[in-house]
Amino acid sequence: MKETIASLVVLAIHLLTLANHVADRHTEVAGPQQVLAERLGFKATDKVLIINVDDVAGSHAANVAAIDTLENGLATCATIMVPCPWFPEIAAYAKAHPERDFGLHLTHTSEWKTYKWGPVASKSEVPGLVDPQGYLWPDIVNVYSHSTPEQAYIEARAQIKKALDAGIDVTHLDSHMGTLQYNDAYFQVYRRLAKEFNVPLRMAAQEVLAAAGGAQQRAQLESDGILCPDYLIYGGPNKGEAVGDYWKRMLNSLKPGVTELFIHASKAGEEIQHITNSWKDRNTEYELFTRDPEIRRILESQGVKRIGYRALRDLQRKQSTPAAR
Repeated sequence: MKETIASLVVLAIHLLTLANHVADRHTEVAGPQQVLAERLGFKATDKVLIINVDDVAGSHAANVAAIDTLENGLATCATIMVPCPWFPEIAAYAKAHPERDFGLHLTHTSEWKTYKWGPVASKSEVPGLVDPQGYLWPDIVNVYSHSTPEQAYIEARAQIKKALDAGIDVTHLDSHMGTLQYNDAYFQVYRRLAKEFNVPLRMAAQEVLAAAGGAQQRAQLESDGILCPDYLIYGGPNKGEAVGDYWKRMLNSLKPGVTELFIHASKAGEEIQHITNSWKDRNTEYELFTRDPEIRRILESQGVKRIGYRALRDLQRKQSTPAAR
């Protein structure tokens, strides 16, 4: 009996020692958590930059500019507004050029006075998203006042499905005018879509979100396995500051990590002049990020690594179970 007890004690000590050894080995293998840049294959100290073109499909002028800056300029990806009239043109291009990196600029508003669009989903399914003329509301305030997060989800999902059905390899999502970002109930729609289609999202930096009451949002996305860049450049020039000077200032102050910036590129011409008073700024951004040598010099002098969202999407899908689509 004593021998049996002694044997059990020895066995217990051996198992405990083995368990501690395995735990130590696990700790050694796991090591410190890598930052996003490292997970993408860069150094933690590298400045990694996503240059996204917003508002694609908003006009023919926007499509022309986006294609040019993707092919010949510095842009690494672009986001498409599915409800807009020029969607078929850019969808055909995206399908014919699968190497290009296109996401979706999920659209719940139609902001221009004389150039409008309605929802992709049936108006009977999203009655709160449409104004009395049947167009999407011109601003977020009206969306929040008349619609619901569920209707926003129905419309956004219809846009994603339409893009996928058109042959677009959707690499990421963002939200036109921030409709799915400025209200937490609508942010949960944003989060739900990212999980459902297993794609990364545009998000503001943690300190910006915390100041706006959304400190928990990045942690929620992380728990879902959803990736997003570390930083987002937005806001526009200071009063009296030229567009070119603004972008040179922003690019000279990039931080280590993964940053996204977005531009509204359009080719100058009669069409865009009849749509928006901001056409000159849009043309300037197009020229800056397509042909301006100073912008290229600033990026090269800092050793900036340019990537698109496809790199984030592929990493996200590699490290998670593919979502049902």
